[in-house]
Amino acid sequence: MNRSEPRNTTRRLLSGALLSLAALGGSLTARAAEPLKIGYSDWPGWVAWQVAIEKNWFKDAGVDVKFEWFDYSASMDAYAAGKIDAVLMTNGDALVTGAGGAKSSMILITDYSNGNDMIVAKPGIHSVTDLKGKKVAVEVGLVEHLLLRNAMKKAGMKAGDIDIVNAKTNEMPQVLASKDIAAIGAWQPISGQAMKASPGAKPIITSADEPGLIYDVLAVNPASVKSRRAEWLKVVKLWDKVVAYINDPKTQPDAVKIMAARSGVSAAEYLPLLKGTQLLTLDEGRKVYLKGNDYKSLYGSTEIANTFNWYNKVYPISQKVDAYIDPSLTNEK
Repeated sequence: MNRSEPRNTTRRLLSGALLSLAALGGSLTARAAEPLKIGYSDWPGWVAWQVAIEKNWFKDAGVDVKFEWFDYSASMDAYAAGKIDAVLMTNGDALVTGAGGAKSSMILITDYSNGNDMIVAKPGIHSVTDLKGKKVAVEVGLVEHLLLRNAMKKAGMKAGDIDIVNAKTNEMPQVLASKDIAAIGAWQPISGQAMKASPGAKPIITSADEPGLIYDVLAVNPASVKSRRAEWLKVVKLWDKVVAYINDPKTQPDAVKIMAARSGVSAAEYLPLLKGTQLLTLDEGRKVYLKGNDYKSLYGSTEIANTFNWYNKVYPISQKVDAYIDPSLTNEK
């Protein structure tokens, strides 16, 4: 469903809370006999792994994996502190944690956001150009901020044409209800809650308008990838089985039941959210791993996120995108 509850600002991620790379790598030899520890949170592309967990597919594949459930920001904090080996996050946030010292290798692309991230506006506002001169609340530096800026650029608008108000994503339902805010940026289910709290409000921009702007990935400590590659390869290879089970009409009801239970909602509430998250098979992921300059490529998408992050001072030094991307496990057949 979402990547929040509550999600820290990127500036917090770059604070002293991040530990050194030495701490992140921390005694992998001693940990070799331990399970692979993966942090996940409430987003369909990540909750999808719950199917594999409950079906005991990891055990069947001969790999010992422990998934640890977090609020999104807390999962990144745990990764930065070296408490887990990997975390499921957006490609842009992999750069943010990396700029703070917690480097990672994106070894698997789980999905791209296909509508669940959105800019929600009050009645009477029908497009991004209608927001000129008005206040829009987003959590500065996060994906909705990027989504809004991209839409503004396509519409020929300048950065100053909209008055950006910084607010936490989990507070957006209350923020949209305030008199001086014309629109907010949030992801499901927060965006849905905001629309319920402000009758008549509707999305005017969604990630479905920019497919590939926001990729979701399995980001792993590079030292762990190197020392436990065979185990990570087994994890990656299981992904196709997960996607097939969710997409197959015969097994989808069971998959949705499992995912909804993990997220604490009914299956009926959860099912529509699958449409806003485009799960990618390994073959589809291989195509996204091809180098390119646009959203069809993880390289292009991540470079766009890097430029956005650097321009908005999320981190002081532009990141080397290629260093974060490892297609080798997905490509191995």
